Amino acid sequence: MLQSNLSRQAQIQEDTYFRVMRLLEDNPDHTQRELAEILGVSVGALNYCLKALIERGWVKMQNFSSSKNKFGYVYVLTPRGLSEKAVLAGRFLKRKLVEYELLKIEIEAVQSEARDSGIRIGKS
Repeated sequence: MLQSNLSRQAQIQEDTYFRVMRLLEDNPDHTQRELAEILGVSVGALNYCLKALIERGWVKMQNFSSSKNKFGYVYVLTPRGLSEKAVLAGRFLKRKLVEYELLKIEIEAVQSEARDSGIRIGKS
């Protein structure tokens, strides 16, 4: 199993940072409400995350008059943010691959138990 120096809570926070940064890179003029909806978090939680990313120097807020955001701001990844996003992407991918492998093992075990019990399970 993948050993990590990060606590589960820190991993969740890191994954959230990565997801937000990934979205911002592709959609810098999304409103906080739109970003929150896409990510499935509250606007308050997204605002907290954005503030943390800005404090770390990974994201900056720029005034942009043609933005669809009513306040005219866009969120832009800084050069440092782009570097950190790459690091976070690598760790995110490692964690997800481990989760995937563990899920495959669990699914195979449950399918085997179901077959042994005479339960027929089709692939969906």
